[in-house]
Amino acid sequence: MPPLPQSLIVRTVVLSPPKPEDRDEEQNEAPIIQGEMVSNLLRYLDTHKSMGLDRVNPGVLRELAEVLTKLLSIIYQQSWLTKEVPVDWRLANVMPVYRKGQKEDPGNYRPVSLTLVPREVMEQIILSAIMRHIQDNQVIRPSHHGFVKGRSCLTNLISFYDKMTRLVGEGKAVDVVYLDFSKAFDTVLHSVCWRY
Repeated sequence: MPPLPQSLIVRTVVLSPPKPEDRDEEQNEAPIIQGEMVSNLLRYLDTHKSMGLDRVNPGVLRELAEVLTKLLSIIYQQSWLTKEVPVDWRLANVMPVYRKGQKEDPGNYRPVSLTLVPREVMEQIILSAIMRHIQDNQVIRPSHHGFVKGRSCLTNLISFYDKMTRLVGEGKAVDVVYLDFSKAFDTVLHSVCWRY
């Protein structure tokens, strides 16, 4: 069996956003990207994080946080307004990371994209804006526990146990169906997500 490639350079597919007429007027307003937020994200960068294609160590960006804050704030704001990401930020170094099983089997590796650190900072800003929108507009129901801060598998189990014991206590029938999605990521059609 041939050895796995050490890395692949890929270009991510950028999906076009919905047309402005399809969205509410309120959603068209771009958030102002605060320099303070960018500065905080840069100051607390994990210095042990992997470098992207630019080979710039996150520790360097952390040290230069004061100098880079204004410049990156401008780039992030422009990117948000124009709905475009700098071309270099669309590239990633994809590394195979061993999961389990035989190391000779390529199926036992998962791809991990190493992107530029400034792009990852921008992703944190976008995530923050999305989470704020979700919380302000109560998009996620209280029964949802996945990928929500302060909620987990444990809070889901406690909620589930509470509801089931209450129903049984009331003499109602309870049916439970368990599904295992542990291999869901492995079945994603990656050719749709990546363009080589």
